[in-house]
Amino acid sequence: MKRIAVLNGPNLNLLGTREPEVYGSQTLADIEDLCREAGAKAGAEITFMQSNHEGDLVDAIHAARGFTGIVINAGAYTHTSVALRDAIAGVSVPTVEVHLSNTHAREEFRHHSYLSPVCRAVILGAGPAGYGYAIDLLAAQAAD
Repeated sequence: MKRIAVLNGPNLNLLGTREPEVYGSQTLADIEDLCREAGAKAGAEITFMQSNHEGDLVDAIHAARGFTGIVINAGAYTHTSVALRDAIAGVSVPTVEVHLSNTHAREEFRHHSYLSPVCRAVILGAGPAGYGYAIDLLAAQAAD
């Protein structure tokens, strides 16, 4: 069976209450439900993890070795973490970077991603649906 890890970084545990004008009103639990549904349709087992700690996310990426893919919303670590970039490159697991908002339409410091160059695809500004798109993409490419 296909296995996809969905990893979420700092402050994403606050979804639903944190800046709803930017991130919407859905909670992280709502997004996990969406991912489970997408995984079921794609024939993939979905595992979840959220952490506000960079090292925990590095460990989760390492633990995903042998998985079909990783979906990662690294939050602010996207723009600062060489460690996450190196972990993604090091495990050689197809990874899709996801952001709820269009980071290029926001503050200048959010325009650069350390992760994008080592990811299979990047999905920006699609809201929670972006997670489903990422799962669909990884599952479809695994079938190829």
